[in-house]
Amino acid sequence: MSDEISNEQNDGRQTEEESLFDVIIPPGVPRSVIFDVVKKFDVEVVERKEKLSFANMDGDERELLAFRARREVAEQVEKYMIERVRTFIGE
Repeated sequence: MSDEISNEQNDGRQTEEESLFDVIIPPGVPRSVIFDVVKKFDVEVVERKEKLSFANMDGDERELLAFRARREVAEQVEKYMIERVRTFIGE
């Protein structure tokens, strides 16, 4: 999982802070897996700039997609996405 994101919600009476987490979607994850996650879980798909640190891309920044959700949901999403990608590769 990636960084914690702070999201303030205001119901008019008080400000409540909810911690949100991003699960980076690795390049190459099939669209069908992304759509499955969005349908199954309470997540928002967001864009994140991430520095890459491998091969000849060391230090390059790329726009990557991520699932943004509460911690419990983000942990479930991460496990589910990995399982679905492994199943996809095995097919």
